[in-house]
Amino acid sequence: MKRLIFNSVFKKEFQDLINLKQAQGFKYTSECSAFLRLDKFFYENKITEKVITRDIVKKWCRKTSYETVSNQAGRISILRVFCTYLNDIGIETYIPPKGLVRKTLRYDAHIYTDKELKQFFKAVDQSKSVPVSPYRHLVMPVFFRILYTSGLRVSELRLLKIKDFHLDKGYLIVRSGKNRKDRIVPVHPVLVQKCIELKETIHQESEEDEYFFMITPGVPMKLHTVYRNFRRYLEKAGISHTGKGPRVHDFRHTYCVNLLKMWLEEGKNLLNYLPYMKTMLGHETFEETAYYLKLTQSLYPVLTGKLEEAYSEMIEVVIPDEKEFY
Repeated sequence: MKRLIFNSVFKKEFQDLINLKQAQGFKYTSECSAFLRLDKFFYENKITEKVITRDIVKKWCRKTSYETVSNQAGRISILRVFCTYLNDIGIETYIPPKGLVRKTLRYDAHIYTDKELKQFFKAVDQSKSVPVSPYRHLVMPVFFRILYTSGLRVSELRLLKIKDFHLDKGYLIVRSGKNRKDRIVPVHPVLVQKCIELKETIHQESEEDEYFFMITPGVPMKLHTVYRNFRRYLEKAGISHTGKGPRVHDFRHTYCVNLLKMWLEEGKNLLNYLPYMKTMLGHETFEETAYYLKLTQSLYPVLTGKLEEAYSEMIEVVIPDEKEFY
């Protein structure tokens, strides 16, 4: 990694925080770039004492004319991370409160109906191989079924290697996921057998470091390959696609909503089950997981009473787009 050069009065603290997080096993690469921008802000505003005032925080947090609300929220988050760290090491600073930026929730996630899922997987099962993709008819039916039944992100699944599948025990391991943590994800027993068959068919001579969903040996499945096939299956399934979706990521949304709906109908206490979902999805905070409570509530009004009665506070605090690094 290229050596970072900080110039502000907080240059030591920036580097110390980065060293700390990397020693804890975090990659902390995107955060480093964000810290460089924050360091430049401090330097250009001639902050010469190790003090971050409320006025400085307000100036940093102010939305510019050219950025999105998500980018603004990201900038606020990285400042909150740094200010929290400074307080932890004895340097008093004003910490920007959460909720400064609240995006209006747009329920544009496409939750696939049972009929749509049946049609989609029927189309997937009709996949045919071509010279440049000789294993497509074998790989895609397993790939998309695990995507739907696990709640994995697309890139988490496509980058899995043979060594990440523990099929004898019925689970897989996502290494260094979105929040830079490993996690164990169970695989449905029927799909465990499908994975065993796939492995025996296309990985007879593969090393453990080979990508499990191999299209070309030694090369991970590309995102555009996933999306191109996804659109083809949608068309064959008769599922209309607008400029906004459905999207591949909507399988994750559908998995979560259907799981919550099942738990509610079974009378489960979600406060006991949400930690399980949080871990399964690789979420850093419960606010991220609570997004699916809100989504479930909007899609199934019959469940609104149950949700509002027991989980109204969790639903109210949902801010799904704000990333926390610390």
